[in-house]
Amino acid sequence: MKRITVAIDGYSSSGKSTMARQLAGSVGYRYIDSGAMYRAVALYALDHGMIGPEGTVDEEKLVAALPDIHIDFAPGATAGEHQHTLLNGQDVETEIRRLRVSNVVSPVAAIGAVRRALVLQQQAMGREGGIVMDGRDIGTTVFPNAELKIFVNASAETRAQRRFKEMTDGGSQVSYADVLANVVHRDHIDETREESPLRRADDALELDNSTMTPEEQDAWLMAAFKAATQED
Repeated sequence: MKRITVAIDGYSSSGKSTMARQLAGSVGYRYIDSGAMYRAVALYALDHGMIGPEGTVDEEKLVAALPDIHIDFAPGATAGEHQHTLLNGQDVETEIRRLRVSNVVSPVAAIGAVRRALVLQQQAMGREGGIVMDGRDIGTTVFPNAELKIFVNASAETRAQRRFKEMTDGGSQVSYADVLANVVHRDHIDETREESPLRRADDALELDNSTMTPEEQDAWLMAAFKAATQED
């Protein structure tokens, strides 16, 4: 069976990463969370004093530091555990999911030089096919020729509730209001940034999963995958 490239784009907390991980595991493909890469860069900027008190980014310093920022992924310790993001060899998977990183990742990701550097890494990871990658610009910029493109959406309130549950289940002390405000703010930045703004590729299948169960969502995605690979 032909090994294809699957690009899953969508708004923050729309469930695209969960979908992508599930599909990759089911069909034996490699999964890449491109958003984790931008979060890792944002964490590096935070930890190296490149983010001001108002969330402003010292773009000059961050761009100069890009050659020193190395991102990779490691498998989880158990079969059901998510992959871990490595920043310069250190496991930062838990830290990059915290609200302090969520609050600054969009302005960091809007920097053209950052996007271009990570896009090159992402394209190298997916050069041989057999990959499922999710993000904001995978089907439009990273893999414009991907054989299967999905664009995922849900209401801001639904996405904020999902994110709030994920964070509180993980032990973070956050309020739903703060999470919702972050989701809305990130949507605005993602849609209006100059470099690779969030948009649906013309040939992408659109999925609003606001009222879908995980099982319904996975079945929909698998059907789309089988159609793209012409599997009977």
